[in-house]
Amino acid sequence: MKNINKNIYLVYIGAMSLGTAGGVWAQAPYPVKPIRIVVALAAGGGVDTSARMLGQKYTEAWGQQVVAENRPGAGGTIATEIVARAAPDGHTLLMTSMGHTITPAMYKLSYDNIKDFSPISLFVQSASVLSVHPSLPVKTVKELLAFAKAKPNELLFSSSGNGSGQHLTVEMLNRMAGLQLVHVPYKGTAPSILDLVAGRVSGSAASAISTMPHVRAGRLRALAITGAKRSPSAPQLPTIAESGVPGFALDQWYGLLAPAGTQKEIVTRLNAEIVKMTLDPAAKERLMTMGLDPIGSTPEAFAAYLQTETVKWGKLVRDAGIRAN
Repeated sequence: MKNINKNIYLVYIGAMSLGTAGGVWAQAPYPVKPIRIVVALAAGGGVDTSARMLGQKYTEAWGQQVVAENRPGAGGTIATEIVARAAPDGHTLLMTSMGHTITPAMYKLSYDNIKDFSPISLFVQSASVLSVHPSLPVKTVKELLAFAKAKPNELLFSSSGNGSGQHLTVEMLNRMAGLQLVHVPYKGTAPSILDLVAGRVSGSAASAISTMPHVRAGRLRALAITGAKRSPSAPQLPTIAESGVPGFALDQWYGLLAPAGTQKEIVTRLNAEIVKMTLDPAAKERLMTMGLDPIGSTPEAFAAYLQTETVKWGKLVRDAGIRAN
């Protein structure tokens, strides 16, 4: 998905200016109280970091406090339901991930992951890094494949929970490369990586922001990127597809949603700040340093992306027989 260009950004800014001149914000001032961004996963991971960075940007732009509230559990459905039932006034938002498009195939939900939300923007894509503990005698994906085939059902790979992108990476490797990696679910990325660093599991495929500090410190060994192409934030790492598993592609992403029925003017204003942030050189550099590749889409493009992802991952979940924790 391509980054939004400067011309589109100028259209947003122009629309905001016209709205102000026409008295839109005088009729419906926003924000009028603190904003909370409910985070669907535990503190310390990429989704949480993205929410806090964006919250800081909103605070700086509008002078209104923005608080990130972590509500992990049940594959992110706890946080998602809170926002689905919140007032559509722009003061309760959801920072979510690809898990939002996976849970409909795994849970009996009290909300509709498409109809009950107003998409604001696809914020970033996150380079998921396939990494292993240094004690594992492999330095490339091909070596991992050979080692795993020689030791079926012996290598433990951690994830942030059943149905997470990390879990789907394990399932895809098993199905596409003929492996028998054992999936070990945790309640969040941070604890799953801590156990990998401690050597209690063999590997994982978590966000770069969670993985690369340990790689640089020598506590983990990075093998590849899970996405369809190399990440600008970690260009030295090959993709899994070019390393021995042709066709493999799984891109993690984080995006912002509001409850369905949120005024278009509010969605436009929230979106414009995200776009502005992803175009700002200093902000882009900071994001990429953390392994987050800036996107900044239109609400319409994000809505279409959510539809496509829901269909794609729903099929994999059903085919693989993945169940909730």
